[in-house]
Amino acid sequence: MNKREQYGPWAVVTGASDGIGRAVAKYVAAQGLDVVLAARSETTLQELALELEQSYGVKAQVVVVDLSRTAGVATLLSATDGLEVGLAVLAAGFGTTGPFTDTAPADELEMIALNISAVAQLAQTFAARMTAQRHGGIVLFGSILGWQGVPGHANYAATKAYVQSLAEGLHRELRPRGVDVLSVAPGPVHTGFAARAGLTMKSAAAPETVAEAMWSALGRRVTVVPGGQAKFLTASLKMLPRRVRTIIMGRVMASMRPR
Repeated sequence: MNKREQYGPWAVVTGASDGIGRAVAKYVAAQGLDVVLAARSETTLQELALELEQSYGVKAQVVVVDLSRTAGVATLLSATDGLEVGLAVLAAGFGTTGPFTDTAPADELEMIALNISAVAQLAQTFAARMTAQRHGGIVLFGSILGWQGVPGHANYAATKAYVQSLAEGLHRELRPRGVDVLSVAPGPVHTGFAARAGLTMKSAAAPETVAEAMWSALGRRVTVVPGGQAKFLTASLKMLPRRVRTIIMGRVMASMRPR
């Protein structure tokens, strides 16, 4: 079974209106997969759907949802219930920055809802559908910040630690049932994420680099770390005690915040 057969005919991509999600949607459409584009911006999604249909001859379906809300997750699952989804790329997410005591509680809870609760519910449902059809792939988006606690980004790093752990467990659990699970753990990437988190990234990977690395690693690895800077940081910190990694990553992230 080639990748198109294993992960088709439909791919669902969350966070598809911008950044990594948008790059992934274009990449999988170029491989010949029909795509369901999920995000909050209807205008942007409709424009992207038209572009994918015209450029690659695939079908593109738009689902306008806020996945930080339970109703949004239910809407996406209902909209895809009649489709043979072979690939679920759960790229929607955001981060906060600054001392945990100073950030807005509503923002922190929304981040948990999107980065953890929505991911868990979508992954569980798509896993059940894919195991029933005996093929498929699920891609979760962690982060190199998830390898340890990170001061100034404590809650965000914690959400990504959850995603990494979930992906590792599901990889072993679902592979014998025909479903591949991959964790993508980027470092800095040129997306709208940095602006929302209030960060300035002088050196970052392109979203297209992340999409290409994801597709190459899917079905072959448990975790992929795309981008040169992310690979360097991961390799440099790997052998250090966890408490030291926490200190170093805290300093790295602090250098990206406005003075």
